[in-house]
Amino acid sequence: MLSTNTKSAGPLVQQATWLQSYRPALRIAERGNVLSVGDGIAWITGLPSAGMDDILDFEDGSQALVFDLNETRIGAILLRETSDLTSGTPVHLTGRHLSIPVGNNLLGRVIDPLGVPLDGGEALTPMAWQRLETPSPPIVKRDFVHAPLYTGIKVIDTLVPIGKGQRQLLVGDDGLGRSSLALDTVINQKGADVLCVYVLIGQKRSTVVNTIEILREYDALEYTTVVVAESNSMPGLQHLAPFSGCAVAEFWMQQGRDTLVVYDDLATHAKTYRELSLLLRRPPGREAYPGDIFSVHARLLERATCLNAAHGGGSMTALPIVETQQGEIASYIPTNLISITDGQIYLDRGLFAGGFRPAIDIARSVSRIGGQAQHPRIKEEAGRMKLDYLQFLELEVFTRFGAKLEASMEETIQRGRLLREILKQDRLTPFSEIFQMAWLIAFNDQLFLNEETEKVPTMLDALQKQAQNTSLTLDSPRENWSHSVANWLNGLSGGTKR
Repeated sequence: MLSTNTKSAGPLVQQATWLQSYRPALRIAERGNVLSVGDGIAWITGLPSAGMDDILDFEDGSQALVFDLNETRIGAILLRETSDLTSGTPVHLTGRHLSIPVGNNLLGRVIDPLGVPLDGGEALTPMAWQRLETPSPPIVKRDFVHAPLYTGIKVIDTLVPIGKGQRQLLVGDDGLGRSSLALDTVINQKGADVLCVYVLIGQKRSTVVNTIEILREYDALEYTTVVVAESNSMPGLQHLAPFSGCAVAEFWMQQGRDTLVVYDDLATHAKTYRELSLLLRRPPGREAYPGDIFSVHARLLERATCLNAAHGGGSMTALPIVETQQGEIASYIPTNLISITDGQIYLDRGLFAGGFRPAIDIARSVSRIGGQAQHPRIKEEAGRMKLDYLQFLELEVFTRFGAKLEASMEETIQRGRLLREILKQDRLTPFSEIFQMAWLIAFNDQLFLNEETEKVPTMLDALQKQAQNTSLTLDSPRENWSHSVANWLNGLSGGTKR
């Protein structure tokens, strides 16, 4: 669905609007012709006034986007292709740029990168149109990241926190739960007044259907828009998918809303861009990627930010996902994205095989600005927890050799093993920030310390049930928290805390 402002109405209204604005005058139009077409690329001759990102209409009904210019011809990526498209087909320059319909009526919908519904629902009547490619907000419009975005995941919310307006990369091998972390985060935004956009780039249809069904099952689809470019869709659509999702979220951000956009995943997007660039005969660089692949992802991710109050105060938080091969975090695309984003959450195959789920490697994960947005009470309770946990991991190595340790080191190892058990979490079970505060208090007050690790899940379940009904808030005095948490655990039937 490619736009001018009149396309938000029905065909009769569009025709009436066109007739009202029509004025008899001499008009000069350019016409080109298709030289060759194949693999989602069309080479065109003529159209001397064409510019980058202009939309081209073919007489057979196909559409394309200008993607490469040289002295003798134009390279365009196809957005729609009919069976009648062939060499010699006339081409017209529309003078339009690519836009997508945006607005609240996209919530709960599944669309393609051009805004066409894929869920079998009624056609969209957009509130407005948003350009897919726009400059990122300038510094004068931005604010410091100052509000937390809770993922519902214990490891992240306490040790690697994320703030609204942050760009946090999810990196790891295939099958380690990167998409599960993103889905948990989206599900946890229920009731948080955060609008979400989930972008699926080059995924199998089974993966797309599973993602949509999970969002629907957990009532997350009502505040989420899903942008889909399947693996069998045209390469041009797969390239545009993240920019479409960004445009949808950007509109809400400009209206003063908090938004979250997930790009699943940018490694596939980079491969698609490499494919298009090689077909357009651009010179390859490292690993055959074009030299501007860094610029493409930087243009996309720099649009995620937190606006200041003078410009609405909205925010767009980005969770790009990237796949590594055999844990190689130093490969080309992951290192590019790490340098663009504000931190990364690294998933390790060894931890996954060892039963630690989510398999987040705390030593390699970092949030460079999330600590500024973390709630002061959670930040105080988390304190030196990350550093202490990393020290425990180093000390635990010595226990494998039967080395005799001092009493203080034994206590450190015991607390570390207990914390590792607490941080385990099943997929699709996000927890509230009140529960996060409750287990932090219990851990720091050593209410878990003398318990067997097998009893920890039972104690955590009790804390979760009590946290759902408590009147305590994160700003409540610590004494009230400490007293309440102790009472909750003492009330466990059959437990040792009596």
